[in-house]
Amino acid sequence: MRIYLVGYMYSGKTTVGKRLARQLGYRFMDTDKVFEERYRISIPDFFSRYDETAFRKLEHDILLSTTECNDCVISTGGGTPCFHNNMDFIMDNGLSIYLEASENTILSRKAKSRKARPILESMGDDELRTFVKEQLDERRQVYERARLRFDAENVFIDDICKVIQSL
Repeated sequence: MRIYLVGYMYSGKTTVGKRLARQLGYRFMDTDKVFEERYRISIPDFFSRYDETAFRKLEHDILLSTTECNDCVISTGGGTPCFHNNMDFIMDNGLSIYLEASENTILSRKAKSRKARPILESMGDDELRTFVKEQLDERRQVYERARLRFDAENVFIDDICKVIQSL
């Protein structure tokens, strides 16, 4: 079985994914990390040299390659499900789980994080809040197509495992 975690950046997909994989005895894959390893460039550096269109195409190719991974929890990039019919692919090829984070949770986690996010780095506080709200509103309809949904602020791995095992 493949389990795809979807949600906005800072929703905890990587953290939850690692814990969930460990609990289930599955492998863990982070598509952003695969991107950086495969293309030997960090995502922020890629964005500074190329455009989002090029990134989304390569990201799509990585998503397609996940079918080679069985018994795997896959953390997708925040925008991954929203391009190239990727959410359809995710739903057709595994169990989709949406980690739903509020705008305030996202902004709070971003403030504490040392990880660079290319889209957000040059924005001031007001611009950042507006951008996150608008993009989250746009993407939410895609994320909500996931088969399961969990609150990103109160994620309990045992609860996720119980739901998965009951399917």
